[in-house]
Amino acid sequence: MEPKGLRIALRIWVGLVLAFLFVPIALIVLYAFNSSNIESWPISHFSLHWFAVAWHDPQVRSAFLLSVRVGLIATALALLLGSAVAYALYKFTFFGRGAISLLLLLPLALPGIITGIALNSFFSFTGIQLGTLTIVIGHTTFCIVVVYNNVLARLRRTQGSLIEAAMDLGANGFQTFRDVTLPLISTSIVAGAMLAFALSFDEVIVTTFTAGAQNTLPLWIFGAIRLGQRLPEVNVVVSFVILVTIIPVVIAARLTGGGGASRVPAAR
Repeated sequence: MEPKGLRIALRIWVGLVLAFLFVPIALIVLYAFNSSNIESWPISHFSLHWFAVAWHDPQVRSAFLLSVRVGLIATALALLLGSAVAYALYKFTFFGRGAISLLLLLPLALPGIITGIALNSFFSFTGIQLGTLTIVIGHTTFCIVVVYNNVLARLRRTQGSLIEAAMDLGANGFQTFRDVTLPLISTSIVAGAMLAFALSFDEVIVTTFTAGAQNTLPLWIFGAIRLGQRLPEVNVVVSFVILVTIIPVVIAARLTGGGGASRVPAAR
């Protein structure tokens, strides 16, 4: 059993680490309610003025709509491709399966700037104009990894006896997938979609190399901070991005925390 002093020291250390991570985020949210356009401490007056300014800013609205549109399309593509390749690699054994699995993980393992430069070079070489399509392609490359990991991890935890029992009862491959496998992995699919959308919504590095003249919400924030303009409005937008990002992550964590066996429907 650990000494009491060690337990206290570990708790203090954990508290300091959490404070280091979350106090700056809390300050950003707090400054979003500052009535002044100068960030000073302590805050003299609190107001919702900058929320109204951000809401009526056409650039912010345009960037937000583009981020949502790109996130939804990239998530849909990642769901389709990531789930399919996860099921294929789990179900079938063939030469090069390990290499394919490694290649799928590379976009998330490599630094974002490498992926961004590679995509930018590819689009320039093929003559593809940078825009919404190229942003979606860039985001899909790493969103696939999230869905793939979630679905494959759940498939590996499923009970093979359930699938075997369904086939013994006369179900064909499609019926087994629809009535047994899909309910088992449904929460992992939803969790993967949530995480993929969260990653896409706040992505900056890859988007910088694939967006061209368009601005997603994170790119708008980056540009506004770099120019040092409208910092109170930036705090409001950043607070909103934090909220939009945290909600899918929390839902995904709750979904992946439970099992899937209980979700298999009764025999028909």
